[in-house]
Amino acid sequence: MQMANNYLTRNRNRAGLCVAQALAGLAAVAALPAQAQSSVTLYGLVDLGYVYESGGPNGSSVSKLTSGIASGSRLGFKGTEDLGGGLSAFYILEMGVLADTGGLAQGGLAFGRQSIVGLQNSLGSVSLGRQYTPVAIIQTETDPFVTGLAGDSANLISAGGAGGNNRMDNTVRYSLTSPRGFTLDLAYGLGEVDNQPSYKRQYGGSVGYVSGPAYFKVGYHNVNDSQGVSGWMTFVGARYEFALATAYFNYVVNKGSAVFGLLNPDSRDVLVGVGVPIGAGRLMASYIHKDDRTSANYDANQVAIGYVHFLSKRTSLYTSIARIDNNAAPGNKAGFYRVGNATEQGSGSRGFNFGMRHSF
Repeated sequence: MQMANNYLTRNRNRAGLCVAQALAGLAAVAALPAQAQSSVTLYGLVDLGYVYESGGPNGSSVSKLTSGIASGSRLGFKGTEDLGGGLSAFYILEMGVLADTGGLAQGGLAFGRQSIVGLQNSLGSVSLGRQYTPVAIIQTETDPFVTGLAGDSANLISAGGAGGNNRMDNTVRYSLTSPRGFTLDLAYGLGEVDNQPSYKRQYGGSVGYVSGPAYFKVGYHNVNDSQGVSGWMTFVGARYEFALATAYFNYVVNKGSAVFGLLNPDSRDVLVGVGVPIGAGRLMASYIHKDDRTSANYDANQVAIGYVHFLSKRTSLYTSIARIDNNAAPGNKAGFYRVGNATEQGSGSRGFNFGMRHSF
């Protein structure tokens, strides 16, 4: 009996010691600072289709399989971390993919679409890295073709960046969307040329109102070339969602910004477009007029129509056709505009495409 009592006593002491140790451990954990909540998302898009282009120099034409007709194929990583007090950190690393060959887009850059890190709270966000120009964001949001397919508005209207690029490097950006729908976007890109801070420097911004069916923004972008020569543009973009259709409008004053490398010393560009839901799809159409104000008179007009059929939330089929009537002769390096798509400049004044897009 005594042995049994000694055994029970020893086990009660051990149990009490284990409980005490567990409670002490819980108290120590409770005393530590709370771990920040974070999230990481892997995402992407694969877009492949057939392209036929004609109306190039000497009547040339081409047929090809192309990646990124409606939207550039991509693979991306993004995430946020809650830092407390309403402040959070965020990042985006997004590479462009040439799905037809397996290569990298944007000239082979590892994360050529976006590479961003920043902080955000109720007062807006500040981000650093390779980012879209404020004008390019307006252009994408007020083009019925969303700057893709044969009807891409960027065939005639610049996105504002160096050489007509829709992205800018070495950028510091501040963005805000108020609860009442007012928006502000400011961006500054350092040129990073030794002893010449104005060379390759660019900056831009936009203000606007986006609420319910209404969208209206005014943007500006200014870019210096490798010798410090400045070009700039002002971009007015609007969109309104009616019951049966969405109307689109652009008005652009261009003073030295390029379109796919074609410099526009002085032009006025106008876009009118429409998007109409039809069953499980969407019909798009647009007309663009480029009024060249120089003595060369390189006017151009683009007419386009397209259709996207949504097989699911992630998968769609699409087709589009567009034609540009140029005052310049085919192949003219200063004023002959070509029908491209989301990732290509194109080779001629006429283009047709169809394909498939899947996002994940």
